[in-house]
Amino acid sequence: MKELMGVINLDHELDNLNELTYFRCGAAVPFASRYRLIDFVLSNMMRAELESVGLFVRRKYRSLMDHLGDGKSWDMNRKHGGLFILPPDWNDPTDTSLGDLQHYHNNLDFFKRAAAKYIVFSGSQHINTVDLQDLYQYHLEQGADVTMVYKQIDELQPEHDPCLRVELNDDNEVTNIHHEKHHPNVYLDIFIMEKKLFLEQVEHCIAHGESYFFRDAIQKNRHKFKISAYEYTGYHSVINSLESYYKNSLELLKQENYFGLFKESPVQTKIKYEAPTRYLDSASVSNSLVANGCVIAGTVENSVIFRGVQVRKGAKIINSVIMQKCVIEENAVIENVIMDKDVHLSKDRILVGDSRRPFVIAKSSKI
Repeated sequence: MKELMGVINLDHELDNLNELTYFRCGAAVPFASRYRLIDFVLSNMMRAELESVGLFVRRKYRSLMDHLGDGKSWDMNRKHGGLFILPPDWNDPTDTSLGDLQHYHNNLDFFKRAAAKYIVFSGSQHINTVDLQDLYQYHLEQGADVTMVYKQIDELQPEHDPCLRVELNDDNEVTNIHHEKHHPNVYLDIFIMEKKLFLEQVEHCIAHGESYFFRDAIQKNRHKFKISAYEYTGYHSVINSLESYYKNSLELLKQENYFGLFKESPVQTKIKYEAPTRYLDSASVSNSLVANGCVIAGTVENSVIFRGVQVRKGAKIINSVIMQKCVIEENAVIENVIMDKDVHLSKDRILVGDSRRPFVIAKSSKI
């Protein structure tokens, strides 16, 4: 879609997943047995056929860049447009911008050269299947300056506490944007606006010493613009803490959640050519997600198992998330645990965490 370009802004997303974000940004954290969190927003943009997508990152982005490569897995390795990974530029002595406005200021050419007239902005912490083409058409029909995406949450959870909320009038126009924890309309960190208006506001914010575009250009000036609200009703989860990561990972074991995320809207990720998982005679696997390349000889219950994991005979994995290429030796027991990549657990070891606060093992540990 030549009329619409995308921006994935990771600058304001804090790395709050403890051991899982020691050496990677949150968008690069593995999720759902074979994906990374960034895959879901990129797949939304791929399905909308956006010609150009800019990814703004500031720190811990080596793992993310390795995963994304040239964007081929999302059909974004093109001669014109495609995926642009845009770290900050520290070499401009005239740059007085702050916060995420620094990204926009340093990459003005990226926006000006694009043929698109509208920009859709998104983060990576809200997992969803928003139809960005439908959002774009809704924005045009409303004649709005800005259109924000929200979801009405019936049962608010702790991970929703840091999220912005939106209040609406009868015409679906935003009347207030705030942090009141008990308000059900959760903003999904997605909005769309005209590129010309965006560039004008970037210039205005920098001239007045502002730092963050959404907060300073939109939230503070909500009475200045016509801001419409687009209601999203599909699958949604927020990954902004270790507890929310663990809970939402295991929630995908419920069919309605899994199909809600994957059935109607296929998700692309970096392609790996590995053999199918082998289940040996001693294996017992129930209610679990198991990726390819694994060798299972033990017991796996209510767990998420990533690529290339080896579970030896007699080992038990219960209510846990085991990431790529971990090795669980004979008769080891794991319950309520998140195990990062390349961990080797010796035989007969027992690791048990709390169901509300799982035990986390950092990448490449040997126990």
